[in-house]
Amino acid sequence: MALASEEVERYARHLVLPEIGGPGQARLRAARVLVIGAGGLGAPLIQYLAAAGIGTIGIVDDDTVSLSNLQRQVIHGTPDLGRLKVESAADAVAHLNPHVRIVSHVVRIAPVNAVDLIAGYDVVADGSDNFATRYAVSDACYQAGRPLVTAALGRFDGTLTTIRAHESGPDGRPNPTYRCLFPNPPPPGSVPACAEAGVLGALAGVMGSLMAMEVIRTVAPFGEALVGRLLMVDARAMRFETLTYGWDPENPLSGSGDSAQ
Repeated sequence: MALASEEVERYARHLVLPEIGGPGQARLRAARVLVIGAGGLGAPLIQYLAAAGIGTIGIVDDDTVSLSNLQRQVIHGTPDLGRLKVESAADAVAHLNPHVRIVSHVVRIAPVNAVDLIAGYDVVADGSDNFATRYAVSDACYQAGRPLVTAALGRFDGTLTTIRAHESGPDGRPNPTYRCLFPNPPPPGSVPACAEAGVLGALAGVMGSLMAMEVIRTVAPFGEALVGRLLMVDARAMRFETLTYGWDPENPLSGSGDSAQ
C-alpha cells in the first residue's frame, strides 16, 4: 500500500535514505512491535518507534505514573500522575503520530502468559527492570520464534543486545540465546533496585533511543545488528564498548548438552 501524501512528508528523512526508502518505510508501517515496560527505557523507545512510523505498538505495563518516574520516563507528564502508564503512553503517541496504533496490555508479563502475548507481534523490545521478566521474555521469544531487543540500566551504565536465537548465523551455528550471555540471574538482593541505587535520567534516554534503532534495524534491515554482541555504555567515562558472545551448547533452550530441553 502506497504512503499517503501526509506520510510522505512526515517520513521524508527516512525516504531519502537509500537503506530505508519507500520499501523500508512500508515495512515499518506494517510492523507490529511489542514493548515490555513503559518506564525509563520504554518511554523514549516508544516515542522513537512511533515517530518512525511503526504501524502497531503493543505496550505491556501494569504500573501507574508516579512523581519519581518523571526524572527519566519522558513519555509521561505531571498531569498523568496516578494514570496507568499504558494510557499515558497511548495519549502521547496519539499526539505524536496518529498513524500509529497502540495496543495496551495492562498485565505483568510472566512465563505463564509471555508466549501468548509475544505471538501476536513481529519484534519484541524488553525494557523491563527485573531479571525474572527478562528471562521470561527471552525464553518466550525463542519459543515463539521472535527477535528480541533487550536492554538494561545501571546507575551510570547500560547494556544492549539483539537476540535472534530462533535462527542460525552465517556459519550455520545457532545464534546465541539470552541464557548464553547470562546463564543465571544474580542472587536475589545482590543487584539493588533503581529506587535504592538511583539512575541517571538522561542515560535512560540514550539506551531507549539505541533500543529503537535496533528495532528499526530489525524491521527494515540496514548495517550490522547487535546479534552476538553486547553494547556496554559507561556514562561516567562516556565510553561505548562492544563484547562479542556466542552460542553456548549447554544452554537450556537451544543447547545440545544434557541440560537442553
